[in-house]
Amino acid sequence: MEEEPLVSVVRGVPTPEELAALVGALASRYTGTDGSTAKPSTSPWTRSARRGAGRGSWRDSGLPR
Repeated sequence: MEEEPLVSVVRGVPTPEELAALVGALASRYTGTDGSTAKPSTSPWTRSARRGAGRGSWRDSGLPR
């Protein structure tokens, strides 16, 4: 039973380096999960210390409302 390739070149003749770069870029995007696993959440305290946290961050707490 022959399987269909995951990637095929339909136009042009890529060099081995170009093909390796393409495969590397595609492989870096693949996470291996189906999206059902949740990312670990960060606490509101951690989020408030990040730059650009917006209203409610500790940097904004000293500003007039």
